[in-house]
Amino acid sequence: MNSKEFARRRKNLMHMVGSDGIAILPAAPIRTRSRDVEYRFRQDSDFYYLTGFAEPDCVAVLAPGRKNGEYLLFCRERDAERERWDGRRMGPDGVTEHHGAEDAFPIDDIDDILPGIIESCSRVYYTMGLYPEFDTRIAEWVNSLRMREQRGVHTPQEFVALDHLLHDMRLYKSRGEISALRKSAKIAAKAHTSAMKMVRPGMYEYEVEAEFGREFRRHNAAHSYMPIVGAGANACTLHYVDNSAELKDGDLLLIDAGCELDYYASDITRTIPVSGKFSPEQRAVYEIVLEAQYAAIEKTRRDNHWNEPHDAAVKVITKGLRKIGLLDGTLPKLIKDGAYREFFMHRTGHWLGMDVHDVGDYKVGDEWRLLESGMVMTVEPGIYISASRKVPKRWRNIGVRIEDDVAVTSNGPDVLSKGLAKDPDDIESLMQH
Repeated sequence: MNSKEFARRRKNLMHMVGSDGIAILPAAPIRTRSRDVEYRFRQDSDFYYLTGFAEPDCVAVLAPGRKNGEYLLFCRERDAERERWDGRRMGPDGVTEHHGAEDAFPIDDIDDILPGIIESCSRVYYTMGLYPEFDTRIAEWVNSLRMREQRGVHTPQEFVALDHLLHDMRLYKSRGEISALRKSAKIAAKAHTSAMKMVRPGMYEYEVEAEFGREFRRHNAAHSYMPIVGAGANACTLHYVDNSAELKDGDLLLIDAGCELDYYASDITRTIPVSGKFSPEQRAVYEIVLEAQYAAIEKTRRDNHWNEPHDAAVKVITKGLRKIGLLDGTLPKLIKDGAYREFFMHRTGHWLGMDVHDVGDYKVGDEWRLLESGMVMTVEPGIYISASRKVPKRWRNIGVRIEDDVAVTSNGPDVLSKGLAKDPDDIESLMQH
C-alpha cells in the first residue's frame, strides 16, 4: 500500500472527527509466548490501516486543526545498543521523513505532551477495552485535566468509540486493497494446489500443513489463522487444529488455510479425497455443497442484503440433504425449523480484509446490511455428518466445506480465489498427477 493511501485514510477519518476532536490509537503490544520467548510482532490492524507503521511501543494521534501538525506519532527513539539486539528503529525523525507524520516525539515523553493536546479538544475518539493498560493511561490523563478544571483547564466533554467510525471505513476496500487481497488469495490457492498434488494415504495431517507454511514463506507471507487440516472424522470438527492424525484411504481431507500478505488476508477451504477419488456418498455430499456455494456466490451482489447468500446456501443444502435421505419433510418446513443445522451449523461467510474475520457490522439497526461495492467476504457453505448422527453408516464422517474469497463489485461477484480447482472431476484429475 503506498503512502498516498494511508494519507487518504487519515484525511477521511479526521474529517469525521472534526476540528474539536482527537483520535488516539496505540500500537499493538509485544506478546509473550512462553517465559522470555515472544510471538513475532504483528501490528494492530487499525493502527496499521492509518499509519503503515509496523513498530511496537508507539501511539498515533490525529488532531484535526492542530497548527503544529495534525498527524502525530509517538515512537521509540533510535538506540544503537537495543538495535544491535532487536533490529533498526525508525525514530521520530524517520517517521516524519518516511511515514507522513507531521510531528513526532519519543514515546517516553507522551505523558508530558499528549495531555496538553487532549486539553484543547472537546471529544476523544478512542477504542476502549482493546488494550486495558493503555485504557488506564487515557483515564489518568483525562483525570489529571479534570483535577485542574477550577484553574481554567479545559476537559474533553465526551468519549466516542473510534472503532465505530474506523471499522466502517475499513469495510469498504479500495482498488489497492482489493489487489492486495487478490495477491494473498493467489498465494493461498497455489499452496492448496500443491497440497492436493501431494496428498496420499499414509501421510499425516501435519505434513500437509507444512506444505502451506513452505509455500507461504516462499512469498514472504504468513498464516492468517491456524490452519485446519482434518481427515475423516476430524473434518467434522469445525475448528480442528491438532493436525496430527494419519490420512487413511477412503477418508476425505478438509483443508481450511489462508495466508496474510502485507497485512491482507485470504481464507480458502477445499475438501479432497485422500485416495484421489471420491466415493459415491462423498461425491453426493460434495456436489450439494458445491451447488450451495455457487448459489451463494451468485447472491453476493450489490444491493442484496448480507443474509441472502446464506439463505441461498441453506435452501440448496436442505434440498440436497432431503434428496439423499438425511432429512425428511417439506422443504419450507425443514428450512423454517432449521433442520439443516444438524449438518450445517455455521454461517455462510464473514467479512474479509486486514483481519481474516474482518471488522464491520452485519446489521444496520435490526436490518441486514445491504452489500455494496468494495465489500469483501468469504462464501463457505458446508455439510458435516459426524459419527454421532443417526444416519446410515455409509454417510458418517463425511465433512465437506468449500470456501472462496469474493469481492462485491458493480459488475457482480468477483471471486478473488478463482482458479483453484473445486469441481470434483478437476480435483480427482489434479490428484492423479
